[in-house]
Amino acid sequence: MSLLTVEQLYKSFGEKVLFDHISFTIEQKDRIGLIGVNGTGKSTLLKVIAGMESKEAGAVKHANDFRVEYLSQEPDLDEDLTVLGQIYQGESSIMQTMRHYEEVLQQLDKNPQEASLQEKLLKAQQKMDEQEAWDANTTAKTILTKLGVSDFAKKTAELSGGQRKRLAIARALIQPADLLILDEPTNHLDNETIEWLESFLPQYAGAFILVTHDRYFLNRITNRIYELDKGKLYTYEGNYEAFLAKKAEREALEIQNEQKHKNTLKRELEWLRRGAKARSTKQKARKQRAEELKEVQFDTGKQDLDFQIGSYRLGKKVIEIESISKSYGGTSLIDGFSYLVVPGDRIGIIGPNGSGKTTLLNMMAGRITPDAGNIEAGPTVKIGYYTQEHSEMDGKLRVVEYIKEVAEVVHTADGDVVTAEQMLERFLFPRSQQWTYVSKLSGGERRRLYLLRVLMGEPNVLLLDEPTNDLDTQTLGVLEDYLDQFPGVVITVSHDRYFLDRVVNRLIAFEAKGEISFFYGNYSEYLQEAKDMQKPKTAPAKQPQQPRKKKKKLSYNEQKEWEVIEDRIASLEEEVEAVKREIGEAGSDLSRVQELYNKQEQVETELEQAMERWTELSLLVEEINEQ
Repeated sequence: MSLLTVEQLYKSFGEKVLFDHISFTIEQKDRIGLIGVNGTGKSTLLKVIAGMESKEAGAVKHANDFRVEYLSQEPDLDEDLTVLGQIYQGESSIMQTMRHYEEVLQQLDKNPQEASLQEKLLKAQQKMDEQEAWDANTTAKTILTKLGVSDFAKKTAELSGGQRKRLAIARALIQPADLLILDEPTNHLDNETIEWLESFLPQYAGAFILVTHDRYFLNRITNRIYELDKGKLYTYEGNYEAFLAKKAEREALEIQNEQKHKNTLKRELEWLRRGAKARSTKQKARKQRAEELKEVQFDTGKQDLDFQIGSYRLGKKVIEIESISKSYGGTSLIDGFSYLVVPGDRIGIIGPNGSGKTTLLNMMAGRITPDAGNIEAGPTVKIGYYTQEHSEMDGKLRVVEYIKEVAEVVHTADGDVVTAEQMLERFLFPRSQQWTYVSKLSGGERRRLYLLRVLMGEPNVLLLDEPTNDLDTQTLGVLEDYLDQFPGVVITVSHDRYFLDRVVNRLIAFEAKGEISFFYGNYSEYLQEAKDMQKPKTAPAKQPQQPRKKKKKLSYNEQKEWEVIEDRIASLEEEVEAVKREIGEAGSDLSRVQELYNKQEQVETELEQAMERWTELSLLVEEINEQ
């Protein structure tokens, strides 16, 4: 059964058409992910569905008693209300009942001996019984607690930015609604909160449609994908993974149809040029048909960010961090932290909001100084820093002018020159948009433009602070491909699990009580290890004791192996030392350094295996000798 039907929706923004007569329906229990390049109108479409923004043509149809709950990217909350007062806002009878019950409880808490309040509480409880509101009340408080908001009587004005976002999410989830609309709900949430939301939404009673850049989240909770692309809406059954497969099929079919169209047009034009004998009316119709074929357009030009910007040469010394500490307002964020960043590093910095991740990046970038300790960057280091709160863009500049402030051209890894205009095209800013004022861009388009500006500086050390916030999935995918080929160092703060798995191979984890730990591997591996450590250790079931069979002597092959294994271990140790010396001598030859690092890892693995085998054989030899 359809909850909402959209018919022939049209809306433009200046000369740009956002929705070109699109139509779709939302059914009960739909879990829809809305995707598209930043600036295509995703947030605008959500607002039109919610009745918060007008349309130029078309219709949005639903039942009279249809209820919609909308969570915007920047929630608008009443500063004077308490946490509970905020989430129990609304005119539905159950919300009014719960709101009144909580208000009476608070009054009674202040005046416990007031007889009239006791009577009010009794009536409020009876009303809760009539409305069957107890479960909803428990659910509301559970949701708040799970989202990290535990002081229910606190005023909204006293909450931090992260707490306010969680409160807004809780309010959206608690309000009774047929359709829940969520615009970037995972932005600025830590991974633990995202995982809880991921487990809660599949149980949601109504339908929902959301915009998010978190591809794991999108894949796990959706059953339909809507793609908004150049004013058109494409619908796909299934989750994000199914969408990727079906989109590839659609693009292949589009290319095939374009080729067929070209062949038909070619035949028509050849027929006209030959001047085949026919009645004039038929000749005229043929010409008209050829003209119409020329006008047909196919969307086969994929908007990929295909680029390989070079970078300045990076020497052996990158960043040395020695025993640094930093405190704010008497709270210690970082205490005695040391780390050596080396060429080729791909480091992810993870941890709860407010734990000090961005502070560490800012100290690496030289924007703030540690209270104690020292950070020293190598002489060849050129940092490119993509921040969460970048400096305000000059809205009076045009897009191309904003980029040219950094560089007119950049150099590729192959030594070719790419102009600022060409780079903008690769960043999905066509020539027709490059002379648009920055002030006219959407928030997501500005973030994409800012990312390009950082990369135009051709850095060899990239610091990325939450790069996945406000960037669309397509831009993120190409950024990840770029980072795969980037010859320098990447250090990123991120809550995006997919991005961390794709980009980093080691983690700096800010944990409880200000502790900082190190982990070699990606984020999913880190999570799995943490879960394994939390599992209760059960004593293995006792097996009946078997009479021990002692081996009386080494086999021929074992004897030969035992005779040479110590020499092999010594040889491997010498080889490791030799490779280390070669790395030191390689200097700034990054490709040679990387090749040697790989060789060192391989030899060290062989050495470790040889040591384990020596242990096995030595125990066996010892057992035989005892015999």
